[in-house]
Amino acid sequence: MKAALAGALAPLRGWWRALPDRDRRLLRVALAVLVIGGLWLAAVQPALRTLRTAPAALDAAEAQLQAMQRLANEAVELRAMPPVNAEQAKAALQAASERLGEKGKLSLQGERAVLTLNGVGTGELRDWLAQARSGARARPVEASLIRGAQGYSGTLVLAIGGAP
Repeated sequence: MKAALAGALAPLRGWWRALPDRDRRLLRVALAVLVIGGLWLAAVQPALRTLRTAPAALDAAEAQLQAMQRLANEAVELRAMPPVNAEQAKAALQAASERLGEKGKLSLQGERAVLTLNGVGTGELRDWLAQARSGARARPVEASLIRGAQGYSGTLVLAIGGAP
């Protein structure tokens, strides 16, 4: 194997020796520039890019962690709250639904509540869900929503009380 490699490199060595000293120096400098450029592109530049973007990524991850911790604390608080009887839950859902006006229609079916939405904004839906969760202890079990130009339309099914 060494002999085959040495035989293949023999013409290249002869060409190298035949070059004047000035040309050999220029080729060495060109090779050094190529090696340094390759190292820059392969190792240094990606590391610098990571150093520049790391603080923003860490801040975003920290904000996401804080949001998740707030949600976890809210879930613990909701679990610790005493249960609401079915009549109180239905009254709380009806009161929350009245705030939606013509955009939301609530129908109660035993241990389930179905909210039909027509063009409800994101903030209104978020507020309604918060009221349903805290006031009625209702939890969404099924959602079929479409987001349009006027807002969300579709249905939202909630379990009231101990219903799964």
